[in-house]
Amino acid sequence: MAVVLLAALGLWHLVTGWTPSRDEYPVQGIVVTAANGKPVWSRLGATGVDFAYLTAVEGAQTRDNQFEANLEGVKQAGIRYGALHHFDICRLASDQAMLFITSVPRDPAALPPAVQLDFTESCTSRPNRALILSELATFLNLIEAHSGSPAILLLTPEFEKEYQVSSAIDRTVWLERNWMLPDYSARPWVMWTANSARRVDGIDGPVRWAVVRK
Repeated sequence: MAVVLLAALGLWHLVTGWTPSRDEYPVQGIVVTAANGKPVWSRLGATGVDFAYLTAVEGAQTRDNQFEANLEGVKQAGIRYGALHHFDICRLASDQAMLFITSVPRDPAALPPAVQLDFTESCTSRPNRALILSELATFLNLIEAHSGSPAILLLTPEFEKEYQVSSAIDRTVWLERNWMLPDYSARPWVMWTANSARRVDGIDGPVRWAVVRK
């Protein structure tokens, strides 16, 4: 029994502690939401977090209630940061863009905004591809005019399979696949969520750990 327990603990530490090699991916960071509580940003900067994407908006109605505090904390810690918008295909792009623009301050020092594209339980609709691409283009035009930089598209495998966004919209691609290199987009990825179960000193619960390709 003790051997089994030790083996399970060893596996848990392996899973929650794994990150890609710094030799291959020197720039590595995290994605933070209100679910991660109140990060201790001064400690995170000392544990290898080079950048942080802070969830700012969910669709067209919900602001992440920890965004402003995270924004202040990450600035004080001197960690590079960007804002993440969780796109909702059941909501008008213009409404979502307005919420993003009124929630995320314009900052020339910020990283490009990231737009997460996936499916959620609250939205069971599946609009056709032409409509999704049109709405996404509207959204990008509006938030990019606000931020001053092209957005990054965080594409989940299911969403990319359904809508093939990477072959239609020319933006930097961010893919997700735990512990293995992702290969599901039409263009090479620049960012990769390599471990969505990572545990880091200074933050509550598992956090998505992402790396940047050289």
